[in-house]
Amino acid sequence: MKTRIQELRKKHKLSQEELASAVGVTRQTITSLECEKYTASLVLAYKISKYFGLPIEEVFDFSEVEEL
Repeated sequence: MKTRIQELRKKHKLSQEELASAVGVTRQTITSLECEKYTASLVLAYKISKYFGLPIEEVFDFSEVEEL
């Protein structure tokens, strides 16, 4: 799943460590999300989106998610 996390983090001049601390995860988790090696849980996606003051859909791209 593609995300705008890196773009938003840099726009707000945050390190991976600062964002990770703010949303309660490790820096490695933020790195994995930015490299698309990990998909955020709904709770984590909500925390990150809320941190940036954006709807989840503006931070995470769900266009490639298969419909049930």
